[in-house]
Amino acid sequence: MPAITVENPLALPRVAHPAGEDTVHRPALAVSTAPTGFEGEGFPVRRAFAGIDHRHLDPFIMMDQMGEVEYAPGEPKGTPWHPHRGFETVTYLIDGTFVHQDSEGGGGTIKNGDTQWMTAGSGLLHIEAPPEELVVSGGLFHGLQLWVNLPARDKMTAPRYQDIGGGNVKLLTTPDGGALLRLIAGELDGHQGPGITHTPITMIHATVSPGAEITLPWRADFNALAYVLAGRGTAGREGRPVELGQAAVFGPGDALTVRADTRQDAHTPDLEIVLLGGRPLREPVAHYGPFVMNSHAELAQAFEDFQAGRLGRIPASRA
Repeated sequence: MPAITVENPLALPRVAHPAGEDTVHRPALAVSTAPTGFEGEGFPVRRAFAGIDHRHLDPFIMMDQMGEVEYAPGEPKGTPWHPHRGFETVTYLIDGTFVHQDSEGGGGTIKNGDTQWMTAGSGLLHIEAPPEELVVSGGLFHGLQLWVNLPARDKMTAPRYQDIGGGNVKLLTTPDGGALLRLIAGELDGHQGPGITHTPITMIHATVSPGAEITLPWRADFNALAYVLAGRGTAGREGRPVELGQAAVFGPGDALTVRADTRQDAHTPDLEIVLLGGRPLREPVAHYGPFVMNSHAELAQAFEDFQAGRLGRIPASRA
């Protein structure tokens, strides 16, 4: 799991440990295990937030851990053309390569630590696929796709892409250098990630060394979630156990704690964990398939627009 790393985390800017007497540490309210399934043309996923109440997720809609899978030659898979409207997709690729294209001519290639942030907004058609050379050779594939809701006022905004190269992610560490923090979007202790969001959020991929603990300042008006990509550890100061494929929901407060177990699984040296927070929209959500709107009438309109070709058409070269 290379993503983006450094030899010496102590050379990085450090996130201060919240130390005030009035600091409220967020408790880990619940831990859930992601069910497994298949997406697109048949690549394996874990449904990271399945079963978690929307009031704990808002403004997030869902998140899939794609892989980790080692493909044999001829096996790599992607998704066919499909529509989106009303939200943003955040595709963070840890290992492997994915090629994106949309009906408006946008897209790009992401690999090994890159993120593609797509604001679907008013709608488009989209495809994600491994490049031909990866299909021929096979190889490791691992990543995340997060769906972030758009507020009602931005549902019909023009589509937009942000290609965030792994080298542009803000790298930070803890006071003792026990963790590498990759700040993909949002703010943490005065440091800013490169992702530009309609909905205020923070997204971090943390690599926590065995036995190390991190306590981060966390906006009190944000929710807080943690999802384990690899390894095992605990969430909250009370030490609720979490491991690969599990998500922790945190309660209110302004500091968040996770700890890596001293002994990790044989296939991973560290605890790899994604930390997410966002300011809840507290708006009605009407979600069906690839559309996330505020009412059933808006959902019906999205389907009508899709069927009428108003969300775009597949380019002739890719039809």
